Amino acid sequence: MVFNSYTFAIFFLLVLIVYYTIKPWKIRKYFLLVVSYIFYLAWNPPFIILLWLTTVVNWYLSKIIYRTNQAFVRRLFLLCALVINLGLLGFFKYGDFLLDNFTVLAKIAGINYQPIQLGIVLPVGISFYTFHTLSYTLEIYFGKIKPWHSFIDYALFVTFFPQLVAGPILRYSFLQQCESPKAFSIANFGWGLSLIVLGLFEKVVVADALLAPVTESLYFVSGIPSFSAAWGGTLAFAGQIYCDFSGYSICAIGASQCLGFTLPKNFQFPYASVGFSDFWRRWHISLSSWLRDYLYIPLGGNRHGNLRTQINLMITMLLGGLWHGASWTFVIWGGLHGIYLVLERTLKKVLGHYSIWKYSGVQLLLSLVTFGLICVTWVFFRANSFTQAMNIINAMVHITSKPANIVLSQQSLITTLAVIFAILVIHWLFREKTLEEIVQQTPWWAISIALATMLYAIATLQGEDRSFIYFQF
Repeated sequence: MVFNSYTFAIFFLLVLIVYYTIKPWKIRKYFLLVVSYIFYLAWNPPFIILLWLTTVVNWYLSKIIYRTNQAFVRRLFLLCALVINLGLLGFFKYGDFLLDNFTVLAKIAGINYQPIQLGIVLPVGISFYTFHTLSYTLEIYFGKIKPWHSFIDYALFVTFFPQLVAGPILRYSFLQQCESPKAFSIANFGWGLSLIVLGLFEKVVVADALLAPVTESLYFVSGIPSFSAAWGGTLAFAGQIYCDFSGYSICAIGASQCLGFTLPKNFQFPYASVGFSDFWRRWHISLSSWLRDYLYIPLGGNRHGNLRTQINLMITMLLGGLWHGASWTFVIWGGLHGIYLVLERTLKKVLGHYSIWKYSGVQLLLSLVTFGLICVTWVFFRANSFTQAMNIINAMVHITSKPANIVLSQQSLITTLAVIFAILVIHWLFREKTLEEIVQQTPWWAISIALATMLYAIATLQGEDRSFIYFQF
């Protein structure tokens, strides 16, 4: 059940009607929990057992960790939580990947090992709800919060259907929202519906109808691309993945707003970033902040000298890349971002005292350079193999000697460049503003025209039905 489907529209309408008809707040929370489970069951019913197991295990282990005074015992139960959560995630997400790599290593060692193909099915959303539960357990272990008093609230925190399968990744603050009843508000409801329209426009029109066909014309075929095809297809994917994932996040935030809940923002005009640390403050914010708080800082952060800081950055980004998928191309993608961050820190130390970097023209240039280098990393994120990625990279820098057999039509290139130019301009103009601030500073009639135009485009420009890209993670 995806946001860009009639099934979800009917489901969400029925949920809203029943939700606001029920008066007792506790019963409403039970209802939300039940429909969240129904939402998840629509994907693959047996995997709901994993969701229940993760919920129950972390609830009780967190209580034990909080009540125990002995440091050794606390670490032991934290280890149990990490082993269970990361063990399940590792088996389902990385089981086949590890087995394939073990087979390759065995062959290199001269051992003809032919394992049984496990054919593991990845439970949708497991990467996200695992991080929900781990954040709660780790916060208790670090002494930042106390265990929540209501299991129903906690189960809803893990399972809340708008963000269950692709984020944003929730923190303890969501539990605090579960205490007070949510009264129906025309303003909140209207704002939530407006966000859903914006999110669907990004997904259905920009990502699916305009950019996905261009991306697929490069990445769905094998061969040697031309220079224009390599850049055109990669620029199209840069826009596609942003509008696809940002569209999902905005829809999730909007649906939650209709129900009276506030979710954290996940994007802040990332293609206006000046540098790569700025990019990770703007892109997939809930994940980057999770990795910062529960991986980078516990590793030592920047507290133990320059070399240790660089190592911690690389470890964090390599694991962040692996979190996205069980493939070496994702590891390379994370590694490239790690290298970018290390080089950026080094350049800031050497050149940071020059005032020229503060001029808006120089910042715009640096932002374009940042975007170009990010596009290089997207090649590895999207490519089906390392060989395909290198063919595209070679074409992008004009160092291939083989004749190109992948070309893009002039119309595809013009469409891609126009859409990417529009995205970059919008990001740069509004880089320091939130959506709420933009709406407040825009006349009501302009907002109305924009929403009507987006609704018309959603209804008339639908491309091939595609699931959200981040569902695979």
